[in-house]
Amino acid sequence: MFDWLQHFADWLIYAVFGIGAETHLGAALNFFVFDTLKILLLLFLIVFLMGIVNAYFPVERLRNYLSRNKLYGGEHLLAAVFGAVTPFCSCSSVPLFIGFVRGGIPLGVTFSFLITSPLVNEVALAMFLGMFGWKVTVIYAASGIVLGTVGGWVLGKLNLQRYLSDWVKQLWENAQRETDALEADAQTFAQRLPSIARGAWDIVKGVVLYVIIGIGIGAMHGFVPENFFTEYLGGGQWWTVPVAVIVAVPLYANAAGILPVIQVLVAKGVPLGTAIAFMMGTVGLSLPEATLLKKVMTMRLIAIFFGVVTAFIILSGYLFNLVF
Repeated sequence: MFDWLQHFADWLIYAVFGIGAETHLGAALNFFVFDTLKILLLLFLIVFLMGIVNAYFPVERLRNYLSRNKLYGGEHLLAAVFGAVTPFCSCSSVPLFIGFVRGGIPLGVTFSFLITSPLVNEVALAMFLGMFGWKVTVIYAASGIVLGTVGGWVLGKLNLQRYLSDWVKQLWENAQRETDALEADAQTFAQRLPSIARGAWDIVKGVVLYVIIGIGIGAMHGFVPENFFTEYLGGGQWWTVPVAVIVAVPLYANAAGILPVIQVLVAKGVPLGTAIAFMMGTVGLSLPEATLLKKVMTMRLIAIFFGVVTAFIILSGYLFNLVF
């Protein structure tokens, strides 16, 4: 599928620049050119397709639907799926989380969105597809949606509304019920395509720096001593998965920035589940996200949220290690 890109990278680095394929520099530059072009191409295509979905299923419609219907737990799955098709990192998911709370959607359902959105999105899936193939991508997407669905359901059952901040409680008191009817969009499908394409390009431009930096770091794997990563996380011991998550929490990156590093970890012998647990901890649990959430949650609620999500990420890491 991407042979033409590999041929281009080989031609550019080995023929045009004359750098030997057997050298660390040549291999690193070839990796950088090939993976950068491949991931940006996949990213644009997937974001474009998701833009078509979002154009016909906007967030206001989801908010209205979940506010008016009892789905016997299915609302958590819907919120998790919506989180999966929105291209947000953990911090940029918080404004939508606030919108959900203000719209009267149950807290557990909003948590399902907040958990899934940074973990599974078109950025992550495009990069996963290019790096690990479709089987790992499908399992990762399914596990992220399940994590969001079950995690939100568990948090909802804990009746945590009392731990929301006074600011949110005031929003609830003053919020007006949104109108029942949505204004019909008169644009045809063909008329929407240019704006959807521009939106996809804007998202690509927004993450391209992260992709370049992340792949640039990943391209240096040839210069890293073979035992550098495997010494700490590559042994497969039971404690490596929770350690990977705990180490990831103080860090912050989106999927575009961290996935090339994950590829290097796996290449160096770190089990896939351990590496994915590290990635999930980095993109789904971060100190910047906790800072933003302080606006809507008390510290006790933030601690409960982080604790539940951490437990589910660790479980996902163990499951990935068992399967792969």
